[in-house]
Amino acid sequence: MNKITISKSDFEREPLAAPFGFKGGYLSELWQATVCLGNEAGQSGTGLGTQSVLWSDADVFTSYPEAVGNSMMYLTTAFAAEQVKNVDWKTPIDLLDTVLPAVYERAKEITLNPQLRLTFALNAMVAIDNAAWQLYCCEKEISSFDDMLSSDFKPALSEHQNQLACIPLMSYNVPIDKIIETVDEGYFFLKIKIGADPDGDGDQTKMVEWDKQRLTEIHEAVKDRETTYTESGRIPYYLDANGRYDSKERLMNFLNHAEKIGALDRIILLEEPFPEEMKIDVSDIPVRLAADESAHSDKDAIERIELGYGAIALKPIAKTMSMSLKIAKVAAERDVPCFCADLTVNPILVDWNKNFAARLPSLPGMKIGVLESNGHQNYKNWEAMKLSHPFHGASWIEPQYGVFIIDESFYKYSGGILNMSCRQSDCSSKLNSTGCPN
Repeated sequence: MNKITISKSDFEREPLAAPFGFKGGYLSELWQATVCLGNEAGQSGTGLGTQSVLWSDADVFTSYPEAVGNSMMYLTTAFAAEQVKNVDWKTPIDLLDTVLPAVYERAKEITLNPQLRLTFALNAMVAIDNAAWQLYCCEKEISSFDDMLSSDFKPALSEHQNQLACIPLMSYNVPIDKIIETVDEGYFFLKIKIGADPDGDGDQTKMVEWDKQRLTEIHEAVKDRETTYTESGRIPYYLDANGRYDSKERLMNFLNHAEKIGALDRIILLEEPFPEEMKIDVSDIPVRLAADESAHSDKDAIERIELGYGAIALKPIAKTMSMSLKIAKVAAERDVPCFCADLTVNPILVDWNKNFAARLPSLPGMKIGVLESNGHQNYKNWEAMKLSHPFHGASWIEPQYGVFIIDESFYKYSGGILNMSCRQSDCSSKLNSTGCPN
């Protein structure tokens, strides 16, 4: 295996169309990292990563101005890009396992936070991991996602869905008329952010009352809509609390309200209701709880499953492809369903996520696969960003009436994720090759 001898990182700042609210905070922009890796044989790979400090560690986000937090994550990426040089590795998973401990410790120093969540370091490494996978495929002359997977991971990603429900995100400030408009456009699986801090004072009682009112308004607006893609024939809800609830009692207060208004059986998923340090049994909660941020690694995922969590949110675009493969494997071995959630990523990363989502079994209650994708809702320059996709205009890129159509060309070309080379980016001056053969 050739060692990585050349690496370069850079970033661009992408503004959002409007403040994007979750975890009690609001984003105004997302930094897009690019990492190029090259070996002594002249082969290269380019990886992209969308960096979200608020998602990965809300304490860092609230401790610094937004741009400072973003710069801290990018500095972590730049450090990691240097760490991978001259490391012996056989697969990108080996590479991640080797450098992640040092990257995590350096991220703690950069953020001045000894309690930093591991997800911060993983988010910083997405662009590096993606570049490593491209380089690995170049070296092995692999041209498809299916061939990229070793036998250990194929059972967890053995489906070939032909449709994926595109899940839009309804953050705190999305008005009801916009939600209705979204449903009118064909979207039928709504991800709803709960856990708001309406007065900015951290009052949990106010939070629950706000969440109740928000769910009531949305349910009243869409409860009679029908869809052919769910077992119930009704629009399902996917609630994301981002760890904002401080007790089972408070969560049950909210869920009892959901039952009262007839919305409880619409909740297919309720993601991360509690802070990750609350390691309590949740098997008695009357909806399927999903772990996301708390499942930093495969070991964390096993722990959450043993606590009663009934689903795992996979984020190849936020926790690295390598770590997500490990998490998917342990979940499949325990018959726990997985799905792919978004990080408001750029169009190319949507297809990294899509490759995962298209190979997962459908969630209980769903007739087709699912993929959260909300970049089109939130980026100011989304249409311009799509032009950078190597398969811009392909049939699988845009959802059609709320559904991604996954055809044979998608599987043939792996959504285009292996078709980038460093000559397509600002890293080209550092690399002397013509990129990867595809």
